Amino acid sequence: MDSISQIALGAAVSVAVMGRNSTVARAALWGAVAGTLPDLDVIIRHGNPIHNMVLHRSVTHSLFWLTLFSIPLCALVCKIQGEWALWRRWWLALWLALATHPLLDLMTVYGTQLALPFTNHPYVVGSIFIVDPLYTLPLLIGTGWALRKRKINDSAVAAKTHFLNSNTLGLVLSTAYLAWGFAVQQHVKHIATESLASQGISAPMMLVTPSPFNSILWRIVVIVGDEYHEGFYSLLDPSRDIQFARFARNLALETDLQTNDGVSRIRAFSHGFYAMQERGAQIIIKDLRMGQEPNYTFSFAVAERKSPVVALAVPEKMQFTPNIQCGSKWLWRRLQGEALPTASKFCEN
Repeated sequence: MDSISQIALGAAVSVAVMGRNSTVARAALWGAVAGTLPDLDVIIRHGNPIHNMVLHRSVTHSLFWLTLFSIPLCALVCKIQGEWALWRRWWLALWLALATHPLLDLMTVYGTQLALPFTNHPYVVGSIFIVDPLYTLPLLIGTGWALRKRKINDSAVAAKTHFLNSNTLGLVLSTAYLAWGFAVQQHVKHIATESLASQGISAPMMLVTPSPFNSILWRIVVIVGDEYHEGFYSLLDPSRDIQFARFARNLALETDLQTNDGVSRIRAFSHGFYAMQERGAQIIIKDLRMGQEPNYTFSFAVAERKSPVVALAVPEKMQFTPNIQCGSKWLWRRLQGEALPTASKFCEN
């Protein structure tokens, strides 16, 4: 998830655990710090863009390593705050703030290696977009309201508890939203399976994930051999019949790249949801999970079309400039159930 969501979650969790044992401001501050620490791995450079992608959300998102790290972090916080008598509660608050970070990331489609060092498998649920205000706002409002009343006198226990309960309510609502997203994902997957079957398309590999900033409009990607199908379904659509566009994966382009490090890493990290493309003299591999046809967040030039194919020493990340204004119009209208062409065709008009 985005940094604001992780900061808000860490702060809310810490406030909930610390309760009235420390000040709301202290709990929120250190929870926010712990909640954002795992994402500091983005400053680490691993030598090329593909390594940077697949090694993000790895060691710093491991529940095992985060648990070990929580011990010295707790000692540091207790020393700074002079609250050694509360070390057990501080440790629980900080550990939960750290651990909930990768667990929340797990719900997005990127891939989180939370079981390191035992396996580097990138676990994915994909039931929430990486930025979703409906998840984040309850946390911000709940903790913000508790902070606003942080100066309440300790004798006013009932009032103070009331405002701390606003933080708990924010946690409950945000967690309920995660549950809603997962339930809707399974619902859309069922509808997509039925729609594909009616069109005579088998679906051995299917990805169902929300479109940007919402949980109403969902994107479906189906891998069938050397092709992939992309469709969209809104909960407000008048029909359950999903229209799919078909595209070639061009797997023949990877014939000479079977042992290429970048191709192998994307193939594994994307769980097979990838395609090859030839653009000019370049051979490109793209992760089909993030973005939509024809623009994908993670596309890399890995080789040049020569005789024979020559792999690039350092893969090149492909850049694209989205038409945000037009794309937003398409998203809003398609979300409401309006039958529209794909976003790229819509924006051509």
